Amino acid sequence: MSLFDTTPPASDAPVDASRPLAERLRPETLEEYVGQQHILGPGKPLRRQLENDQLTSMILWGPPGVGKTTLARLLARYSKADFVPFSAVLSGIKEVKEVMAGAERNRRHGRRTVIFIDEIHRFNKAQQDAFLPYVERGDIVLIGATTENPSFEVVSALLSRTKVYALRSLTVEEITVLLRRAIPLLGVSATDELLEQIAIYTNGDGRSAYNLLELAASAAVDGVIPQDAIEDALQRKVLLYDKSGEEHYNLISALHKSIRSSDPDAALYWLARMMEAGEDRLYIARRLVRMAIEDIGLADPRALEQAMAAKECAHFLGIPEGDQALAQVAIYLAVAPKSDAAYKALSTVQETVRANVAEPVPFHLRNAPTRAMKEWGYGKGYQHAHQYADALNTMDCLPESLVGTRFYEPTRRGVEARIAERLEEIRKARTKEPAKE
Repeated sequence: MSLFDTTPPASDAPVDASRPLAERLRPETLEEYVGQQHILGPGKPLRRQLENDQLTSMILWGPPGVGKTTLARLLARYSKADFVPFSAVLSGIKEVKEVMAGAERNRRHGRRTVIFIDEIHRFNKAQQDAFLPYVERGDIVLIGATTENPSFEVVSALLSRTKVYALRSLTVEEITVLLRRAIPLLGVSATDELLEQIAIYTNGDGRSAYNLLELAASAAVDGVIPQDAIEDALQRKVLLYDKSGEEHYNLISALHKSIRSSDPDAALYWLARMMEAGEDRLYIARRLVRMAIEDIGLADPRALEQAMAAKECAHFLGIPEGDQALAQVAIYLAVAPKSDAAYKALSTVQETVRANVAEPVPFHLRNAPTRAMKEWGYGKGYQHAHQYADALNTMDCLPESLVGTRFYEPTRRGVEARIAERLEEIRKARTKEPAKE
């Protein structure tokens, strides 16, 4: 006998209303499981393992509340194996060895054992190493769950014997599906907009969404959850916000135009409105990067660096710490000198390319890797810039019909003012016969 109860609960057992909502709604089948279709959908790797009854040891890596424990239970059930849950917080080497002895006996009697280790990153090296011989012999199928990067937190020997599956945060749509299932169990009703708002605020964490819904349901009025119940639970005002609707685009438009208009106060206001409404931070970051390119450009080349750094910071730190990075770059972009010269230059070039015949590359710009190509004129007349004073030659690099065309006209703002001066120097120098160095 092991120290743990390995018997799964009967699916027809009465539901204990005192248990947390997330536990009461734990899926019994893969069809009820929501999310992770990138590994569980038809033809996907983990689905194929189950269908072929070839379950192997694995690490489920993902953020909290995305269904790691539930998935491990379902995998054990579908493979008709005993399920033994371990807590890395509560279990030590002694418990590991006792359960391994039971698993070895199971194998001799033709039964498989799935050992599930929640928070496997909390096991030290010696504890993790204790599983190695049993994994190697096939006594157990080890399923570890972790919110930390397995490359850093799981010993290399164990990592090499397991397959790592990266689980994703649940989408707003997926969490909304879970909440709709929960509503009848709570005996209340709520609008789709309110359920979606819970999904937005819980940021991909299904367990948190259940907890928030259950807390709000306790304040239902005449069986209906009002918006202020959610606000009371969150201790903050809820801004209803359809992430795919008009208000979504209105707010990002307001942020973009405030930055373009060099108004940092308005930019911060609209940014905060989006954050408070639960907007995806990486969506905001992507739009700030676009603003750096489209509205600031070479007037301040560091704007793009700042925006990309803010994107990485927001992704690395998450909410709420990463929000400060987005606020900082919004201010930077708003006060930066503005130029859309590079943006317009590309648009003009693209229009020219579409409207004209695609002329062949001039011969003097072609490489001539063979003797025959040299004889045909490839590379003839090429002027190597580094052989001339100031690395400036007089060679035309556009097709003949476009020689002399100017696509990029810098402004006189910010760094682009210096670029404009340099460009004038280059253009004047290239009209004179250059001296060779």
